[in-house]
Amino acid sequence: MPTPAEQVARLRRELNRHNHLYYVMNAPEISDRDFDMMLKELETLERNHPELDDPLSPTHRVGSDINTSFQQAAHVRPMLSLANTYSIEEVDKWVTGVRNALESDDIVIDGEMKFDGTSISLIYENGRLVRAVTRGDGTQGDVVTENIKTIRSIPLEIPAETGRPDNFEIRGEILLPWEAFERLNRDREANDEPLFANPRNAAAGTLKLQNSAEAASRGLDAYFYYVLSDSLPADTHFDNLRAAASWGFKITPVLKRLHSIDEVDEFINHWDIERKKLPVATDGLVFKVNSLRQQLNLGFTAKSPRWAIAYKFPAERALTRLRFVSFEVGRMGIVTPVANLEPVLLSGTIVKRASLHNEDIIRKLDIHEGDMLYVEKGGEIIPKITGVDIKSRPEGAAPVKFVTVCPACGTPLIKIEGEAATECPNKYGCPPQIIGRIEHFAARRMMNIDGIGEETARQLYDTGLVRSSADIYSLTADSLLTLDGFGPRSAQRVIEGAEESKKVPFARVIYALSIPFVGETVSKKIAKAVGNIDRLMTISTDELTAIDDIGIAIAESITDYFADPRNRENVERLRAAGLCMEAEQADSEGGSDTLAGQSIVISGTFTHHSRDEYKALIELHGGKNVGSISKKTTAILAGENVGPSKLEKANSLGIPLLSEDDFLRKIGLDS
Repeated sequence: MPTPAEQVARLRRELNRHNHLYYVMNAPEISDRDFDMMLKELETLERNHPELDDPLSPTHRVGSDINTSFQQAAHVRPMLSLANTYSIEEVDKWVTGVRNALESDDIVIDGEMKFDGTSISLIYENGRLVRAVTRGDGTQGDVVTENIKTIRSIPLEIPAETGRPDNFEIRGEILLPWEAFERLNRDREANDEPLFANPRNAAAGTLKLQNSAEAASRGLDAYFYYVLSDSLPADTHFDNLRAAASWGFKITPVLKRLHSIDEVDEFINHWDIERKKLPVATDGLVFKVNSLRQQLNLGFTAKSPRWAIAYKFPAERALTRLRFVSFEVGRMGIVTPVANLEPVLLSGTIVKRASLHNEDIIRKLDIHEGDMLYVEKGGEIIPKITGVDIKSRPEGAAPVKFVTVCPACGTPLIKIEGEAATECPNKYGCPPQIIGRIEHFAARRMMNIDGIGEETARQLYDTGLVRSSADIYSLTADSLLTLDGFGPRSAQRVIEGAEESKKVPFARVIYALSIPFVGETVSKKIAKAVGNIDRLMTISTDELTAIDDIGIAIAESITDYFADPRNRENVERLRAAGLCMEAEQADSEGGSDTLAGQSIVISGTFTHHSRDEYKALIELHGGKNVGSISKKTTAILAGENVGPSKLEKANSLGIPLLSEDDFLRKIGLDS
């Protein structure tokens, strides 16, 4: 019978192989269920034999909830940018220049796709991924290894039998496929969060998430285009990329050797159209001299290699007339101007509307009534107004003016200090805000009450049946039957959904309340830190800012929300209806009052436990974790690299520093 170590090794090999078949080759051999069962078997073995755990195991692909700040690392070889052009003639001129510089016509040019993502450098030692670094400033970048490990198309280990070098670097682009991008924006729109303008921004933002578990959920992908090593398998770029594909990397699907200027031009014209069928965003093509020896002879300028050039596709743009600007109010009261356009075909879709975002954008573009507007998509899926054709402006057309009162309730609008946004302050009397909160409360990722969407929320409000989220739990099947489109079954579905929602965990209840700035991730952190609704309703801003990723704006938003008696009343009605108002408590065995009455600041990095675990330990033993040092601070739990300003303030106030080991001994735990 195989040993546990042999079983673990076999399962890891098989899971890595199936990951590659599914995410890189698009040729799965087993069902998702079979894969999950195999993964669970490996998880069980690793749990029972912790000495066999490996950070590169397939079980670690889901990421971690531990927060870490990014470190910087220098690139072994600088990541230079490419010279680029929007002109086919300039590309032809570059090819001619390369031939002249090498004094040869015997030159092969590799044509490949330029993906519109965020650049990454992966370092492998003895076939294992050891570091992933963003491009940064080209000299150094952020280390994002944990988030990169969650991307299933990237091999974490490469067997020696594949022929890979012992040590090598491979560079590529991290991308968010169109399908994942659209799903992410749908979720953000439902949460009244700003939409990502394009997959590139979304991919870059995801790479910088502190929570790798959240990064894992977004569905990043990666394509690779450049291999560097002191022992490359081939002396041509083309063959090295093909070798990288055999090691398990997803390389550009667009890779062709070109032998003449005519072939280069044909390649550009072909992919200008065909690229739209690819599952990821692209913004151009890259041309490279194939021979590494010729690359070496051509060398570099101060900013870019002479042996490569990027051709950028021009953004797709259309000119259409502005019909009118509407002003729409979201559930948080933000008023957004929307350009309503004469329908125009752009990137395969009919565009009728485009957000103008805020008053500043309208002024910057100097939009007048009836203007002919330039609309672009390019690599962006969201239509964007980029300019005005002033020559076509109707004579005497007046500038578009931002409204000064709410278009829904007539309340004078206010400009949010320090921001471009304009807000309707009538939170509890403005219909779109109330309807938006009702819809948000019932949505899938909040309370998941089936049958209450945008239209139903509007009907419930208009008929007076629901004016706050707590009213949902007073609905009856008979009252719902008075609404258009409702029959016995659909009415019963809402009632059953409301009853089932009473099982929704506390974190999602917080999220459902529509507290400004409190999205899904923040709600989870708050629920874990505060434990129950009573503490949340009375917590101070100082205590809130002590929670990871909770800044002063979020903290003040929470305290302001619960300072309003209308919100507190709604919460009490929700509690009376039976909603979950307390987080699932971890086993409190081993707790004590050792730290009772003590306020402790956590600072630095730690070896034995994460910061979140230390916060939980402080609370478990009766103490309070606070985010800033004051005269009331009892001690500082000091790890490595405590900030100099905190040390100085602690010394000036005579506040003692507890080392990690001292703290653990104090609460009766061995380090």
